[in-house]
Amino acid sequence: MALNLFTIDIQLENDVVLARQKARTIAAALKFEPQDQTRIATAVSEIARNTFQYGGGGWAEFSIEDDPEKMLLITLRDKGKGIANLDEILGGKYVSQTGMGLGMVGAKRLMDHFRIETSLRQGTTVVLGKKVPRLFSRFRPGELDKVLSNIERASQDPYEELKQQNKELLNTLQELRERQEELAQLNRELDETNRGVVALYAELNDKADFLQRASELKSHFLSNMSHEFRTPLNSIAALSQILLDRLDGDLTVEQEKQVKFIRGSAQDLTDLVNDLLDLAKVEAGKVSIRASNFTAGGVFAALRGMLRPLLSQNSSVNLVFDDPTDLPEFYTDEAKVSQILRNFISNALKFTERGEVRVSVERGHDNTVVFAVADTGIGIAPEDQERIFQEWVQVEGNRQKAVKGTGLGLPLSRKFAQLLGGNVYVKSRVGLGSTFFAAIPICFGGETEVVYVPDVKREFDAHKLPVLVVEDNREALFIYEKYLKSTQFQLIPATNLKEARQALRDFRPAAVVLDVLLQGEHSWELLQELKQTPSTASIPVFVVTVVDNREKARALGADGFHAKPVERSWLIEQLEVIARRLSERQVLIIDDDEVSRYLLKSVLGQAEFRFFEAAGGNEGLRRANEGKPDLVILDLAMPDLSGFEVLNRLKENPRTADIPVIIHTSKVLDSRERGLLSSAVAVISKEPRSRELSLAHFADAFSKAGFSFNVLPTNEAKHV
Repeated sequence: MALNLFTIDIQLENDVVLARQKARTIAAALKFEPQDQTRIATAVSEIARNTFQYGGGGWAEFSIEDDPEKMLLITLRDKGKGIANLDEILGGKYVSQTGMGLGMVGAKRLMDHFRIETSLRQGTTVVLGKKVPRLFSRFRPGELDKVLSNIERASQDPYEELKQQNKELLNTLQELRERQEELAQLNRELDETNRGVVALYAELNDKADFLQRASELKSHFLSNMSHEFRTPLNSIAALSQILLDRLDGDLTVEQEKQVKFIRGSAQDLTDLVNDLLDLAKVEAGKVSIRASNFTAGGVFAALRGMLRPLLSQNSSVNLVFDDPTDLPEFYTDEAKVSQILRNFISNALKFTERGEVRVSVERGHDNTVVFAVADTGIGIAPEDQERIFQEWVQVEGNRQKAVKGTGLGLPLSRKFAQLLGGNVYVKSRVGLGSTFFAAIPICFGGETEVVYVPDVKREFDAHKLPVLVVEDNREALFIYEKYLKSTQFQLIPATNLKEARQALRDFRPAAVVLDVLLQGEHSWELLQELKQTPSTASIPVFVVTVVDNREKARALGADGFHAKPVERSWLIEQLEVIARRLSERQVLIIDDDEVSRYLLKSVLGQAEFRFFEAAGGNEGLRRANEGKPDLVILDLAMPDLSGFEVLNRLKENPRTADIPVIIHTSKVLDSRERGLLSSAVAVISKEPRSRELSLAHFADAFSKAGFSFNVLPTNEAKHV
């Protein structure tokens, strides 16, 4: 709905001045800022001049539009011959003979709304609009008549208007001068910031040089150490072989057994030194890739001869090499491919008592070949199939105790494969054997000398507090991992915002370390989300970045700030404060079945938690709201209120929304029901299982909820 204010005829040049004056007067009455008053008056003046000069006269109508938002509208009409080159004028390409031809374009820029309609020989209509300030709501009774009276009395003296325009011009120039001074100040601050950044990069370069020297020193030390170890080990192996060959006389049965033990121990130490040296070189610095042309058949032939001594110790196992067919010549590092396969085959022979070990190769996807080493050995449990690629990890078992190794061969194989552009993985079933695969590009296309920084993997340790580190720099993640090693914390990496948000859906971290300058994106938005969402607002967030944005980080809710490079002592100190707050944790069990509550406490009773119980959904909601526990374990099938409803109400209540919930149920869930439980950190079945397996499931769930799962002696468990 529009409120018409007044209309002005534009027939004389003085009417243009009058239109400008009245436009400023009505703008002031509507509480526009002085600068906006000048914009409105200037735009009306430009279009009114066109109406008089090119349209042969016309009129201007002033009104206020309420829908969809309050706006001052000025409609100027003429009955001239119209505008033939309107697109050229609006595009800023037209040059007038009497001016610059920019009046219409300028008026459009000055106003919030601009619309023009023109027809040849039927005239032109221009509608200008400016949003009315929020300070103005409506005219009080009698106020509109007073405003219109003031407009009618507005001076029509052109010299007075010129004086007013000069005053406005001076004000504009003063504002421009002030803005120029502000810009100069900002440039000075940016220069200081740039100098700080340059100094920081110089410091980082110094630290990088220091780390490089330390890496070279480490490699030099390891090289010398390996030489010092190898010399006596080789001597022990040679001397023991002399004894076994009876070159200096016969041995008793017991003496022969003892010498074989000595030789075996020396060989184990030699293998350990070799693997440790290779692994340290990969992690510490530059690794040379010596690419050359070779065939799979040539590698297999060399391995047959190399591994024959191992095969003779286990005559009940056949080592079979499938002849490669239809494979091109490779161009990569033959020695590293051979070492990967040698590690696979030697492991297979160790853990296979009878049957066969079969080595094969075939074409893979994306211009790769896939080597496979399959055995009929003891197999590997699913939960151990990723652990075996970690340094020093060895799966416990009777067979493993008999043929214990260094725990470095498989991690080293994976790192070599990654350096060549590929990867390794395993498929296995307990009791049926294992197959290790190495996917290697046919043609190596990387640098012949590369710096390797190992990937930091997202793996949960139930006995440590998870710390989510949002950082896209692999070297920085590697440093964080080293910082947290041998502490009560574990690093969970996320290299971008998508991974970070997914991690927050999967588990609840004890803290978040956030770099705000990620590759191609800023993470300030994630910080805001964390602090504005009730379920994550209590998670401590520490901003660590290269630019000093301390004030902004604090304003957005960060619990701490540190410029890169972060100091280990500072990081550990912040995290230990959090750990002390989490040391006395309360767990609420909501389940109507008393037996289920008893069994659950008997399973978890040795963990350092204080347990509370609720025998139904309504009681559980009340106790959660009153006591605000650190964790809720929730059953789904309860007579008074289902677990689905309890979960929804917990998450809707701001006081309990941030409490992690673990679902513990005997109900078989379909996909729809699992979707309804997406806000829970984990779902654990009540189906009967061993105490150890139940503890493992709960340990994993507690880890996702941000709690370590440290077991206490039975007499220290706390129940309420």
